[in-house]
Amino acid sequence: QVQLVESGGGSVQAGGSLRLSCAASGRTFSSTTMAWFRQAPGKEREFVAGITRSGRTTYYADSVKDRFTISRESAENTVALRMNSLKPEDTAVYYCAADSLRRPPSSDSNRYDYWGQGTQVTVSS
Repeated sequence: QVQLVESGGGSVQAGGSLRLSCAASGRTFSSTTMAWFRQAPGKEREFVAGITRSGRTTYYADSVKDRFTISRESAENTVALRMNSLKPEDTAVYYCAADSLRRPPSSDSNRYDYWGQGTQVTVSS
């Protein structure tokens, strides 16, 4: 079992920055692939970023590439998402997800077996 708790969401103006954090507990954190997804009102959940178990390889959706950075701190069992140059279209509930089967990060949400409760990010123009 893995328990995930997100924090760091909030409201910001366009061009601003936020840092989301996901604290993991339970199963050995280092054995899980981690990712961030988001879901805007009326839209499907979409992949934002993923990171391998080692933390050496990262993946990003085209819409956030060069603006968002995913990282993991194994000593603290956390995964962070640094979001810069935020746009109104980034407004969504952001979810942390874990894949315990040690596969590379995927944009397919069905590959992830553990999810956090989500944290709201609102970007105003």
